[in-house]
Amino acid sequence: MQARRSASPWFASVLPGRAARAGTDALALAAALLIATLLRHDGRFGEVDFRGLVALSAVAALVHTAAGIHFGLYTGRWAYGCFEEIAALVKTAVVVTPALFLLDTLLGRLVPRSAIIAAGLIALVFAAGVRYAVRLLKDSRLRPRPEHGIRVVVMGAGEGATQVIRAMLRSPRSPYVPVALLDDDPAKRTYRIMGVPVAGNRDAMAEVVRRFDAEAVVIAIPSAGAELIRALTDLARPLNADLKVVPPVVELFGRKVRVEDIRPVSHEDLLGRREIGIDLAAVAGYLEGRRVLVTGAGGSIGSELCRQVARFNPAQLIMLDRDESGLHAVQLSLDGRGMLDDRNLVVADIRDQQRLDEVFAEHKPHVVFHAAALKHLPLLEMHPSEALKTNIIGTYQILQTALRHNVDRLVNISTDKAADPCSVLGYSKRITERLTAAADALSTGTYCSVRFGNVLGSRGSVLTAFAAQVESGGPITVTHPDVNRYFMTVQEAVRLVVQAGALDSAGEVLVLDMGEPVRIADVAKRIADAADQHIQIVYTGLRPGEKIAEILLGPDEPDHRPNHPLISQAPVPPLDGAVLSLLDPAAPRADLIAVLHWLAESPALPVRETSPGPATAVPNGRHRPAPVSKQRHPQAAAVPPARRP
Repeated sequence: MQARRSASPWFASVLPGRAARAGTDALALAAALLIATLLRHDGRFGEVDFRGLVALSAVAALVHTAAGIHFGLYTGRWAYGCFEEIAALVKTAVVVTPALFLLDTLLGRLVPRSAIIAAGLIALVFAAGVRYAVRLLKDSRLRPRPEHGIRVVVMGAGEGATQVIRAMLRSPRSPYVPVALLDDDPAKRTYRIMGVPVAGNRDAMAEVVRRFDAEAVVIAIPSAGAELIRALTDLARPLNADLKVVPPVVELFGRKVRVEDIRPVSHEDLLGRREIGIDLAAVAGYLEGRRVLVTGAGGSIGSELCRQVARFNPAQLIMLDRDESGLHAVQLSLDGRGMLDDRNLVVADIRDQQRLDEVFAEHKPHVVFHAAALKHLPLLEMHPSEALKTNIIGTYQILQTALRHNVDRLVNISTDKAADPCSVLGYSKRITERLTAAADALSTGTYCSVRFGNVLGSRGSVLTAFAAQVESGGPITVTHPDVNRYFMTVQEAVRLVVQAGALDSAGEVLVLDMGEPVRIADVAKRIADAADQHIQIVYTGLRPGEKIAEILLGPDEPDHRPNHPLISQAPVPPLDGAVLSLLDPAAPRADLIAVLHWLAESPALPVRETSPGPATAVPNGRHRPAPVSKQRHPQAAAVPPARRP
């Protein structure tokens, strides 16, 4: 009874509209038959067999309705008047015209044969015209009034601009009214999108904004790079018009642009924006339907990893972090609830081996993204023992746990500081790259490291620091006038990390192409110029372990890109984790840094064929170490019981 009650209103609401469409098309066909017949008889009404015409029109209505239902015209498959519906209308006409030709012959030739063929074409024009008129009427009702919206000039006349203008003009509550387009393509000089004309190229921006009395400029090019965004920003700055932008391709992730997506230009747009291609089939192949664990899931990189991995429909997404607030934030971004009631949210510390074994035993991950790390260079220079405990021993424990629990694929997140390292952060991350290479030699799966530079918008990034300094009234502090760094947005970096995880690799470090380096002083000047008050820039000098210019590849690492144009694959000399017993967090700071430096640059120290403890055979003939006893574990050997991390 409940089903019947719920079905009745549904049919009552949709049937009248669909019947009206079918009736309109039937009337269009009847009118077309009349017109075609009159044309055949040179407009002489006396020669028209109206009885036969009415009879054939009734038959035609039945045939057209049946064919229309078959092709989806009257089943609510498409929006009224869209291209797909017009295509279905054409298919219906192609079927109905010969069917009427045959039925007219069987019924004794009620109308001339030539009239049937002509009527099919005329009816198609009538039906399409009705749909076009209804579509125009709907669009005019949805179009916001210019006096109630912000008049905008849209930069770009491609697919992105089409989506933006359609979104603006099909919502009465849209805050934007497009009045003109700009495009550098000469072939689009006479182009219009929903009535909005191309009024010039980017060099005409000032004149077009003035002529159309525009209040804002919207850059509607999702694939625009940082260089183009900077150039357009410089053109718009003197115009007293707000500059806005649509998200880059990596943020849209295949969906269409919406009015809500339009936002002010950010520093990330100006520095790190570019289109990143991704092999969706390869990525889905190792993530879809698999159990995926992300360490450091509450951090900037880890949380974005969780968001992007979730789009590939993993069987299970396990998010591990010791920061419960970070886990709460990432769950909120994924499901909008943040109830913290999911077993896939794991509070754990990678320095706790027993806890790691519990987590891996419960969730049995197939893929691990290891993003948990300490990353602030000056702090680790002062406290190298923490780099040892978290970055090195923590990563080693993740690797050993993954081996014991047969993880198929592991991606260790590294940094450009590991290329020709000269800091504690660089040494520690280079050692993790080498430990990962050694683990790959013991695994039947793929264990690799991914190396990249500064991520815009991440916690503690230079932009975050500069923004905080501006908010407090300045000054902005820069270490050196000539210091430069590579920049990439967090979405772009993670997109390439996910892609890198799909590549075939034998313990290599996969180095992401970060584009061209940017002078930090130029970034500081741009941020200072955009501030509402005068902000001074002060140079403080390079800090210990800091370089003027970072590099992505070391002196002995070739720029070899066999699988992806934006990912280099460099060999890594393996490092047997047994040598970690040489490291003591309680050692004097200078001695500990010296040992870290030596381990980062020492020759290859492959894993010994006979590892501590019994070994188990693996299918390819290599040996995998069994779980090492607490007394023989490098962490236990390196750290006295009272100070164990």
